Amino acid sequence: MARLKEMYKNEVAGALMKKFQYKSVMQIPKLDKVVINVGCGEARDNAKIIDAIVNDLGLITGQRPVVCKARKSVANFKLREGMNIGVKVTLRGERMYEFVDKFFNVALPRVRDFRGINANSFDGRGNYSMGIKEQLIFPEIEYDKIDKVRGMDICFVTTANTDEEARELLSLMGAPFAK
Repeated sequence: MARLKEMYKNEVAGALMKKFQYKSVMQIPKLDKVVINVGCGEARDNAKIIDAIVNDLGLITGQRPVVCKARKSVANFKLREGMNIGVKVTLRGERMYEFVDKFFNVALPRVRDFRGINANSFDGRGNYSMGIKEQLIFPEIEYDKIDKVRGMDICFVTTANTDEEARELLSLMGAPFAK
């Protein structure tokens, strides 16, 4: 079922405990949630774009996304408060581990000229953020069915206190960091 979750319980936690010499098992960092976000400024002109993004994210994650609305009006962007401008999904538990496993082992190797993900994209508090340029790297998305190639931001939120702990956690879970 969730191979990554079982692996985390058995191997990853033990390796982290040994490397960072934690006194308690509660100090071991773990993956808290994964947030996937697609910002879409052109949705102000065409409402069907949001539906297409919701459909794509739903296929990729297996969970219904939430439509995000603009908080403020910005005249330069022709944006009014309350307009739909993006879509996001927050994954936790079983779905999160399934997505992470699929992302690291299936989707990322399908990226053209892939040499690994940037190991410097941590925020200083143990969270990792990255962007991908196209949704086509996921096997659920069919090339013929999409209207436009869109990217997305993916944020891995961990309970780690430092970037070093979070980097070790993600690499033990299979994150292909660039050497």
